[in-house]
Amino acid sequence: MPRRKKELEPGALDGALVIYTDGACSGNPGPGGWGVIMYHGKRQKEIFGGEKETTNNRMEMMAAIKALEAIKPDFAGPIVLFTDSTYLLKGITEWIHGWKKRGWKKSDKKPVVNKDLWQQLDALNQTREIRWEWVKGHAGDIGNEKADELARKGIPGKDK
Repeated sequence: MPRRKKELEPGALDGALVIYTDGACSGNPGPGGWGVIMYHGKRQKEIFGGEKETTNNRMEMMAAIKALEAIKPDFAGPIVLFTDSTYLLKGITEWIHGWKKRGWKKSDKKPVVNKDLWQQLDALNQTREIRWEWVKGHAGDIGNEKADELARKGIPGKDK
């Protein structure tokens, strides 16, 4: 039986800073990029960047980190961050609690991969009230498609 699509309640985005993030990698590992598009009212902001040798998961995380770092310090409204990465979403909303309790070890006692970025993201996440939402990638969502375009633009050495 197909799962019902989770819908945001009416008005959930009213007055919110809406952020879409995405990561991309040309090879995994390989050159990668991250992209962010932020919407607040009628304003929007695009940022992107990349690294010469990275992984797709690191770029997904870096997009969220860069987005949260770009928020003005005095912004006090609601924040909704959309990602198409279940790794990022589950990591920051579910898995991170156990990792921290176990001293940054997974349930199998192995070290958490990308610990450096998880710690950065955790610190940023604790300074704001952020609603993390999953969006299906490459499915026509305008914000997700734009974040993907920016992530690909951020890949070093790629023709822009």
